[in-house]
Amino acid sequence: MNKVILMGRLTRDAEIRSSQGGNPTTIARYTLAVDRRFKRDNEQNADFIGCVAFGKSAEFAEKYFRQGIKVVVTGRIQTGSYTNKDGQKVYTTDVVVEDQEFAESKATSQQNQQNNSTPATDSDGFMNIPDGIDEEMPFS
Repeated sequence: MNKVILMGRLTRDAEIRSSQGGNPTTIARYTLAVDRRFKRDNEQNADFIGCVAFGKSAEFAEKYFRQGIKVVVTGRIQTGSYTNKDGQKVYTTDVVVEDQEFAESKATSQQNQQNNSTPATDSDGFMNIPDGIDEEMPFS
């Protein structure tokens, strides 16, 4: 059985595109920051998990999902690979969304976004982004 249930916050607005062909389908990609249950010294305390939704689910994500909101996603893990423009083979792991819903009220979400409006930065003023997150997107 391949079943995943995640609860986390969107790291940015969903990225939307349409498939090519006679019957185009909307595709939404987004990343969830899912807190780890236990924290260890010198380790990140969240995992960044790529999700992909199709059709009506993708249209819902495009319309309502914004950076920072907390959502629950149910789906399945799908792995794949492609060769990037440098000729290197890149392996991917995504959650294919079967169901998605809000995990908090709109008022709570807005309050949390106001409290966290300044992203974490290092001493040079640059935002900390996890390594390898840009390699997940085969169409970027």
